[in-house]
Amino acid sequence: MDKPQDDPDVVDAEIVDETPTAAPAIPSPPLPDPDYSEGGVPSFDFVRDKIENRYTTSLGATDLAGLGTENTAEALDKKIADRDQAAKDRLAEIRRSMRGE
Repeated sequence: MDKPQDDPDVVDAEIVDETPTAAPAIPSPPLPDPDYSEGGVPSFDFVRDKIENRYTTSLGATDLAGLGTENTAEALDKKIADRDQAAKDRLAEIRRSMRGE
């Protein structure tokens, strides 16, 4: 008869104790998104930024849609500069009214 080490069907192995040596790690709860409260309510800054982003995206899409017509890049640059100046003027007016001038 063949010896066990000569038999190719015999696998040499050792018996391992199945009791765990350490308790499994408990995953920590996920941290809340910094833009949301613990209750899942978005912050004012997060909502404002999202609205401003959508608004500027829509303005850009409207401006780009008009590029194929009489609008040129120079005309759009002037329109943007005029809009920025109007915003600065309005902000200055609001600040003056708050100071009581």
